[in-house]
Amino acid sequence: MGRIVESASALGSRIRRSGTKDVAQRIVNRMYRRLDVAELEFPLLAGDVADSRRLSLPIASPLTDLNRPARIGWLCTPPSPGSGGHTTLFRMVRELEKQGHECTIILYDRHGGDVRRHAEVIRRHWPALRSRIVDSATGFTDVDACVASGWQTAHVLARGSQGVPFRRLYFIQDFEPFFFPRGSLYALASDSYRFGFRSIALGHMVNRLLSDEVGVTTDLVEFGCDTDVYSLTNTGSRSGVVFYEKPGNDRRGFILARLALEEFHRAHPEHVIHLYGGAGSQWSIPVVRHGRLEPAQLNDLYNQGVAGVAMSFTNISLVAEEMLAAGTIPVVNDSESARADLAHPDVVWAAPTPGGIADALAQTVSFPAMAERAQRAASRVRQGWDATARQVAAIILDEVHGGNRHQEHRSPP
Repeated sequence: MGRIVESASALGSRIRRSGTKDVAQRIVNRMYRRLDVAELEFPLLAGDVADSRRLSLPIASPLTDLNRPARIGWLCTPPSPGSGGHTTLFRMVRELEKQGHECTIILYDRHGGDVRRHAEVIRRHWPALRSRIVDSATGFTDVDACVASGWQTAHVLARGSQGVPFRRLYFIQDFEPFFFPRGSLYALASDSYRFGFRSIALGHMVNRLLSDEVGVTTDLVEFGCDTDVYSLTNTGSRSGVVFYEKPGNDRRGFILARLALEEFHRAHPEHVIHLYGGAGSQWSIPVVRHGRLEPAQLNDLYNQGVAGVAMSFTNISLVAEEMLAAGTIPVVNDSESARADLAHPDVVWAAPTPGGIADALAQTVSFPAMAERAQRAASRVRQGWDATARQVAAIILDEVHGGNRHQEHRSPP
C-alpha cells in the first residue's frame, strides 16, 4: 500500500511540474517500447525484402511494334492527400497517358489496406489520372515495364518479379538512405539502387550521390515548378511568415524551424506566423494554423506572406520554388545538396541553427521594396513540369523499345 501511495504522490508531483500531456506522452512511450510498436513502422514485410546479391531478373525483348501502346506499371505506396512525392510521380504517369500508353498504378500497402479505399484517394485528389489502380499482390505479368518510385517499392519489384521478363526502371526523387540513421534501413535503402534497374534521378543532388555513394549511373532529369497552380496574384503589400509544419519528419527540420520561428517572433511580433500541414505540436508563441490546404488555397496563403521557411536536409523541397512562384521569399537551410537544384537568386540561404534561420528571416522581412522583390522572384522560377515529364517518358519508352544499358541482373560472384 505504501508503494502505491508513493507512486501516486510521485505521479501527482510530475503532473504539477510538467503537465498532464508530458505524463501521458511518457506513459505512451513506455508502452510503445514494451509492445515493440516500432516493428509496425518497418516499411516492408519480411518476405518483400530483396538482396542485390541474390537476384536473377530477366528483361523482356524490345517491343518492336512502335504503333502498339506500351504497358507501363508504376509501383508506389498509397498516397495521402497532398503528397508531394506522389504528385511529382503522377505527373510522369499523366505524360505517358497523354501519349496514348496504357498505365497501371500498382499500390504496395505493407499493412494490407483496402486498395479500393486508396484508389478513392487518388481519384479524388489527382482526378486527371486515367490509369488502372491495382494491388501489388496481383503481380507484374501484364506490363512491358514497371517503374519503382521509392526504395520500398524497388524491393517489392525485385523480390516479386523474379523470373518474369520485362523492363524495370526506378524513378528516384531523393537519396533515401539519408532518411535514416546508419543501420538496417539505411543499408536496405542503399541496396535498392544495386538491383540493376534503369535509374532516373530527379536533380543533380540525387544523380551525384548515386554515383559517389553507390557507384550507379543514372539518367538525369531536372526539377520543374507547378506554375499552373503557384503564381503571383498579389502585387501589393505583404506581411507574415509561412511554414509547412511536419512534426516527426526530421529531414524537414521541424524542430529547428520551430526554435527559429519562436526566436524570430520575439524580435518581430508584428509578423504573424502561418502554419499549414500537420497539427498537434506545441508552440510558445501565437501562430495561425491553416491545417491541410489544397494547392490553390496554399497559393493564396503564399501570396499574403513576405517570407517562408522551406527546410530540407536531403533533396531540395518543392515548397521553396512554389513559394517563389507566388512571391514569398523562402529561407532555406544552406547546404551543397540544396544548392545543387535550386539556383534561384532570390532564395535566402541560412546557417542551419535557430539563430541563423531567425536572422535570415529578420533580414528578409526588413528588405526594402518587398512588392518589387516578390514580382522579380516570381518571374524567375522554372515553368511547369512538362519538360521533365516528357524527358522521363522518353527514357521509359527507350527502355521498352530496346534500351540496352541494363542487361539481365545476376547476383555478383
